[in-house]
Amino acid sequence: MLELLILPEGITLTTALLMGVVTGFTSFISGVLGIGGGTILLGFLAVLLPPAALVPVHAVLQLGSNSFRALLLARHVNYFILMPFAFGSMLGSVLSGAVLIQLPMWMMQMGIALYIVWSVFGSVPTVGRKHIVLAGGFSGFLTMLFGATGPFVSAFVKSLGLSRLAHIGTNSSMMVLQHAAKIVVFSVIGFSFGPYMALLLGLLVCGMIGTAAGRAVLLRIDETVFRKILNVVLIVLAARLLWTATNTLLQETKFIL
Repeated sequence: MLELLILPEGITLTTALLMGVVTGFTSFISGVLGIGGGTILLGFLAVLLPPAALVPVHAVLQLGSNSFRALLLARHVNYFILMPFAFGSMLGSVLSGAVLIQLPMWMMQMGIALYIVWSVFGSVPTVGRKHIVLAGGFSGFLTMLFGATGPFVSAFVKSLGLSRLAHIGTNSSMMVLQHAAKIVVFSVIGFSFGPYMALLLGLLVCGMIGTAAGRAVLLRIDETVFRKILNVVLIVLAARLLWTATNTLLQETKFIL
């Protein structure tokens, strides 16, 4: 029991409190827009957490946030789409596990930064009903590497022509299964969630509060303005990660030379 009260090595109380605020805020964003919060959270955690813990911790937090949102919209979920997507996602997560553990820190940070930029300025390809397993596999592969594939999954769900509530409910359920598969794979390849248990429990509570608050103001926000603010925040985070990755690469190169 005493271990539950100890923060992970390198994480101060101030850092943990900052993570709580960020987790609540990003869950609020996802509660309002349906997507975006996970990508912002990933950018912040990439600065605050050790690289090896980044994607596993992010997976647990996103599992909690999306589970709560999916529960609220459970009767709107399209399970005929959800199940084949889940199968493909699990396959993709397993296949990418071997690649993940070989990535150096700077490459992981730079990959996340470039992915964030792509999610803002890029054009996600449309995927139809005939390729649900393929879409699940592709996003499952990416999520093990970069952590947040919400923009891709949301674009896929949008191409299926679902109603707004069905879109958000199905999208959240897909992310629940994807993050759950990711947690299983990380556990198998040796990541220990134990030292992060107390931190994760606190952050999950913050995420639930943020999700509930986001749902409460969903119909009162100017979405166009909010999306512009969201894009600015994402680009700032991407720039910060690129700067960190470049410095890390230069340091490693210096030692080699």
